[in-house]
Amino acid sequence: MHSTLIHRAAIAAIVGLATLAPAWADDTSVPEQIVNGMNKVWGSHPGFRANHARGIVTEGSFVPAPGAAGLSKAAIFAGGPVPVTVRFSDATGVPTLPDGSPYANPHGMAIKFHLADGSEMDIVDNSLKFFPVATPEDFRDLFAAIAASGPDSPHPNKLEQFIGAHPSVPAASATVATPGSLAQEAYFGVDAFIFVNKDGKRQPVRTQILPVAGVEHLTADAAAKEPPTFLMDEMRARLGKEKVSYRLLAQLAEPGDPTNDATKPWPDTRKTVELGTITLTSVAADSATAEKALLFLPGNLADGIEPSDDPLIDARNQAYAVSFGRRQQ
Repeated sequence: MHSTLIHRAAIAAIVGLATLAPAWADDTSVPEQIVNGMNKVWGSHPGFRANHARGIVTEGSFVPAPGAAGLSKAAIFAGGPVPVTVRFSDATGVPTLPDGSPYANPHGMAIKFHLADGSEMDIVDNSLKFFPVATPEDFRDLFAAIAASGPDSPHPNKLEQFIGAHPSVPAASATVATPGSLAQEAYFGVDAFIFVNKDGKRQPVRTQILPVAGVEHLTADAAAKEPPTFLMDEMRARLGKEKVSYRLLAQLAEPGDPTNDATKPWPDTRKTVELGTITLTSVAADSATAEKALLFLPGNLADGIEPSDDPLIDARNQAYAVSFGRRQQ
């Protein structure tokens, strides 16, 4: 799909889902304000996430590649298979949103590694190649602008003004399209993390998750013709007859590559290192119950992997925790 059309579809989708509610002002933390903003734009749906509400939980294992331990001493790279729980999801906080809607982009892939000592580690990626904004405050203000920009708002409305000052918003939106299958989508870690090996060498990385089956995207017209739950149904059907595998890679930063700004992707020429293979074998027996209980945190890391100076990591941790607490009520 042409990037300009993706820009238009993504922005139209945001405005189309926006309510006429005004921007808010309160004394809560910025991560909580972000969740409140999502609830304003997409509504509150008890029992569901504030964002990436519709999903499916799958199970499988991760087998590290031989060279992964040279980058990080993390236990997931130390040896044999590591059990994993993986949740795929559509964007927005609307749990009934059709999978083929442009609003449903980007799609998410969150992985929970279950380590031998009983601890866990998470990777939370999505199909955006980079993030629309660089700071938690800007993410909050983006939702405030959406909420204040209903279809009858005078132009330039608050969202148009925000986008004018933040060209990374439409640029990021242009990197996504509806996949033909969740098994044929690429997922990216927009935040940088620091891998530390046994010798103490520190290497900034961003993760990439690439489908072994290859990437397939639909045109907007083709996606609109698909059944409302086609992505979740297709993954369930696919895992009923075959395994689904992904390559986990680390993109290595070079000196001067920013680690504190998720709107700035590193060049495609940067070296990538194979970290291992994620192989999914089944859908969780009760996916709906499982996903309500699951909490994925970008900062839930193993020894040998550390957060970078990207301010979004801590904000995501806090916002996800706020959303988790609300859906348990």
